[in-house]
Amino acid sequence: MTRTTPERPVDVESLFPELARYRRPATRLHPRPGVPDVRDSSVGGPMLWPSDEPWPVCTHPHKRSWGERVEDVRLRRRIEAEAWRRRASEPSVRPGPTETEREVLASLKRGRHAPWLANTDPIPLLAVAQLYRKDVPDLFGGPADCDVLQVFWCPFDAHGTGYQLALHLRWRRSTDVREVLADQPGPVVVGAPGNVPDPCVLHPEQVVEHQYIDLLPDRLRRRIEKWEGPEDEREADDVGYRSDLSIAPGWKVGGFASWHVTDPVPMDCDCGQPMEPLLAIASYECDSFSDSWVPLEDRATLGGAIGPTSVLVGRDGILYMFVCPRDPGHPHRLSVQ
Repeated sequence: MTRTTPERPVDVESLFPELARYRRPATRLHPRPGVPDVRDSSVGGPMLWPSDEPWPVCTHPHKRSWGERVEDVRLRRRIEAEAWRRRASEPSVRPGPTETEREVLASLKRGRHAPWLANTDPIPLLAVAQLYRKDVPDLFGGPADCDVLQVFWCPFDAHGTGYQLALHLRWRRSTDVREVLADQPGPVVVGAPGNVPDPCVLHPEQVVEHQYIDLLPDRLRRRIEKWEGPEDEREADDVGYRSDLSIAPGWKVGGFASWHVTDPVPMDCDCGQPMEPLLAIASYECDSFSDSWVPLEDRATLGGAIGPTSVLVGRDGILYMFVCPRDPGHPHRLSVQ
């Protein structure tokens, strides 16, 4: 099924023509639970990975024996999904898990489930996303002859100076892969359930975005804020630049990054080139602040479109990945909002 973002409630460029200089296309990925194949663009699906190529691993020193078993995370989700299914199809049935299911859920606990792992032992990275250029019109970067981007991350957010996720990117030519790795590895233990994406198929849709308000010229920003009116006087259904007219929520490629948690931070490559947002990994497709972006096809079942991937970034936020447009081989940078 396609996904269609509703027309914006206001043509913002007719109100502020200068914004035409600060527009950019983005591709909303609209992940939804499914059974993707290795030849599909997906979130949490199988990778088009050669059978003779080593799977990427994390060797950064951090604790990797303690956490939740991946199989427990997936079992808990299956039980909870079945409980919701019963509630929807059989209203007379007592809502929630059965007594037997509750016992199983109670047994799924965090712990030292991989005691054989030292803090520097390599552990397989989790497959996060696979994107084909044919499916995602705004997928940029990478060698010109590569047509698929593969994104992995370590299942523990314990990198750098604080609690940070570590992402690994791999560009490849799909035609080079003759024999696909059938048994694709994964970690036994993860630091948090929200680091495990559910398999999702994608429904890419190109939209237009406008620059984050604090990065617009001061005069233009002040005019937009005057048009919006004082924040404490606005009604819940009032149209806002930040919520309705600038940056789409959810998983996407390209477009602009939002800086609603931190002040804008310059994202410059070590080579001096300003970096561009390549991928947004989002905890939610939408929330109450951005519900005007809910696709038309999902408006009757909004609850099912909130967190389709089960990924939770930070405190239910968005992870933006920035890359160097001059040289895709330069290290990427991340921002959590």
